Parts: sequence; C-alpha cells; structure tokens
Amino acid sequence: MMLSMLAEPDDAVTGRLLSRLGGVEMLGLLESEGKVPGMGRVDAQVWRDRLSAASRPDELAGRLRAVEASGTGVVVPGDRDWPASLGDLYDREPFVLWTRGAASFLSRPVTDLLTITGSRAATSYGERVAGEIATDLARDGRVVVAGGAYGIEGAAHRAALAAGGDTIAILAGGIDRSYPAGHRDLLDQIAGVGLLVSETPPGASPTRHRFLARGRLLAALSNTTVVVEAGARSGARHTARQAHELDRNVGAVPGAVTSAASAGPHQLIGEQRARIVTHAGEIINMLHMREALLESPQRPPLGSTLSRDHARCTGGRDGLSL
Repeated sequence: MMLSMLAEPDDAVTGRLLSRLGGVEMLGLLESEGKVPGMGRVDAQVWRDRLSAASRPDELAGRLRAVEASGTGVVVPGDRDWPASLGDLYDREPFVLWTRGAASFLSRPVTDLLTITGSRAATSYGERVAGEIATDLARDGRVVVAGGAYGIEGAAHRAALAAGGDTIAILAGGIDRSYPAGHRDLLDQIAGVGLLVSETPPGASPTRHRFLARGRLLAALSNTTVVVEAGARSGARHTARQAHELDRNVGAVPGAVTSAASAGPHQLIGEQRARIVTHAGEIINMLHMREALLESPQRPPLGSTLSRDHARCTGGRDGLSL
C-alpha cells in the first residue's frame, strides 16, 4: 500500500527490488544511504529521490489512516483474490490493487475474463458492435473487462450490465475519483454489482502515464483483448500490442477502409497481431481453444510459476519491453 503511494505504476526498477528484497527491506533502503542492489551510487540516489518526493512520512501515515477509515478494499500478491495472470508482468506487476465491489472477480480463471477496448470518440457502428459482443459474452458467463471510458468501453460495460452479466472497470486514477465525470453513475453501478479496480491509491488523479500503464493490466488480466475501434496511435492499440506480447488472444473488429476510427484495428490485423473478429461467437471459440490448450498437460497455465520460469528461460521478459 505504501509503495503504491510512493511509486508510479509500471515501475520496473522498484518492482525488481521488491521481488529481490521484499517490501520492508526495500522501504528501509529509501531512508538509508547504503548500497542498492543492482544500482550504482548515482542511480540509487535518483531512485531514492524519485520515490521520496512523492510524500513525506507524516503525510504518508495520514493517507494510510484515511484509506483504512474509508473501508476501501485492498488486494496484494499472495491474497486469495490476487489474479495469478498478473504474474506474467514480472517486475511490472502492480504492488497492490485497490478495489470497490466484488474483489472475488479477480480470482476467476483467466479464461473467464475478456477485455473490450477502443476509441473514446466511437462511431454508432463501433458502440453497437461492442455492445453486441459484450452482451453475448456476458450471457456466456464471461466477465467483461474495460477501462470505464467514453465510447467503446462505456458501451461494453453498459451492455454487460443490461444482460445481467459481470463486469470490471480498471481505472487510471483512484477508485474514489469518478473519471470520466460523465460516467459517475455508470461507475457507481459497476461498483454496486461488479468491480472497480485501480493500482493507484485513493485520491490519485489520472495522468497520461497512468493511462498507458493501465493498459498492461487490461491486457494481462484477461485471456483475450478485443479492439473494436481505435486510432492508428491510441491507448487501445497500445493495450492490444501488450496483450499480443503476453501471448494472449487478440481480436480486432474491421470497419470501413475510409473510417479513421478503424485504422487501429486494421493495422493490428495487417501486422498479424490480431485476428479478425465480427461477432462474439468467434471470440468464444478462441476462448474455448485457449481453455483446451491450458488444460493440456504439455503446457502450464498462464500465470503459473512454471510458465513464468519458462518465459524467463526463453526471453519472455524481454518481450514485454515497449
């Protein structure tokens, strides 16, 4: 909890130290002038300055007390509800997940979760397709994961809720800050029957870096990521690339060749980073194929210790660099 208040999301340097030293010893290094494993003197001081600038000790204690008093949910690695699939991020795994709602959704099998993402400035075609896909996935018992944004993601959340299904919204800011403000009622509804999740602490504002960092969680948490509409340079396309690098299924919905909103999906298809998806049945077939693959005795499940060790031996961690 303290680390999430000191370090920015997707801080691989701090994550590497955490996995090597543990939380208590690593936090102790912040207050000392001793050597930091794997760092020279200058780099160590830069790391200390960067984390120490985030909050004074008295402020940090007050923030922790406020969080405890608020009843905000907290899930950390090793807890029953911690999603094992996030282990595939290695040093980029979040330190903690702050939750509001049904945290048990996080412990569902990775093949139960599917991410739908896309443009905020979506067309009526994109919102309709996203809604249809989310509806059918919800009826198939899958959890629809998205980022709570306007456009494609909002359409996916609404459709899943309307179908009586489960949905998770992963936020770039604190779970106590409704962002975007126009989705306050939607996010409250998700918190009531689904789950809001963030790796940033309560009170944190969404920033460009935090939006980009949130993309790796959208990619890693789910078995499959589907991009409905996205620009050629967009956060949704960034999320799809990370899902591809994590060996997740990636689908892209084609659109008109004259539509700028479909440039991102078309590029993903052309780069062979995504399969063409036109309806939920194709996604469900991909999920069933992945379920059969993961149940095969020849391959360890995603997120398992064995698969992570295999990825380390074969350079899997290097494949996560952007």
